[in-house]
Amino acid sequence: MCSNCGVNINEVKSEQFAEKLMTILNHGAINLMISIGYRTGLFDTMSKLEPSTSEEIAEASGLDERYVREWLGAMVTGEIIDYDPENKTYSLPQEHGAWLTRAAVPNNIAVTAQWMSVLGSVEDKIVDCFKNGGGVPYEAFERFHEVMSDESNQTVIAPLLDQTLPLIPGIKEKLEEGIEVLDVGCGSGFALVHLAKEFPNSQFTGYDISQEAVERGMAHAAEHGLKNVNLIAKDVAKIDDVEKFDFITTFDAVHDQADPDRVLVNIYRALKDEGIYLMQDIAGSSHVHNNMDHPLGPLLYTTSCMHCMTVSLSQNGKGLGAMWGKELASDMLKSAGFTQVEIKELPHDPINYYYIVRK
Repeated sequence: MCSNCGVNINEVKSEQFAEKLMTILNHGAINLMISIGYRTGLFDTMSKLEPSTSEEIAEASGLDERYVREWLGAMVTGEIIDYDPENKTYSLPQEHGAWLTRAAVPNNIAVTAQWMSVLGSVEDKIVDCFKNGGGVPYEAFERFHEVMSDESNQTVIAPLLDQTLPLIPGIKEKLEEGIEVLDVGCGSGFALVHLAKEFPNSQFTGYDISQEAVERGMAHAAEHGLKNVNLIAKDVAKIDDVEKFDFITTFDAVHDQADPDRVLVNIYRALKDEGIYLMQDIAGSSHVHNNMDHPLGPLLYTTSCMHCMTVSLSQNGKGLGAMWGKELASDMLKSAGFTQVEIKELPHDPINYYYIVRK
């Protein structure tokens, strides 16, 4: 019997749940340390070292030894890094480094670990939204564009040429010949810059509501001397192009819009009759019971609650959230006017579906 609630409970089940909570607490702590390991370059440094002392690791990484030593303690007890107590040396197993270093892109899970501290920075504001409604705007999220660029490098840019574009027969050939391309919600435009370098005969336009992101992207394009990229700060719910683009893309950019229905209608209108729309967006079902076996279900619902949904609601938007799901996404695409919707998946990416959409 539960002494606090006066009802009979399954003691074994209760103890098992308590153990699960302890695991969650430890894993949450390890997540923060993984993020720090990525940001400080410690994983990259250790991947190139023989078993080393904390002093040697700190010197090689150019970091403060006392902080490095405490970080190593978390990594050893979290079974991320190996420790030899006799020699007092630490080492990063190659099998672990394959998922934690910059050389591991697009499989570097340490990149995604950064989101927990980004989301945690707005926890107080989210709690207030639970009580009073409303939302938290983009600008409230510290390091958002920096972390989003890191994430996009893995989920968008790294696989773009060899895995994503081949999902669309003939699109590479068209890009080589020269077509008009639009990326809606382009952020810092790194995907467009990547494509513009590869396909100089095509013209690439990007729209994003963030002036900061657009300026960062144009500076990046200038560094590469590109003349076929133009990023514009614009509310994508107000796009007024008509049958202008041969190929339109959105990369995880629809579900957090204030007015996603309008954005999809605008994309339909801006696309030429024979054009193609590629919508990369979060993999999942619109029905929570269908997501019970999703390998990243808790992470995606949490990210949705603390970012995707709330930034939409901050603009008095629809608040779809990241887990709007393929059922609702397909219905919304058809309501926007599209008649052909294919949903594909890629083995490198458990987070996204790839919608190949035509008029």
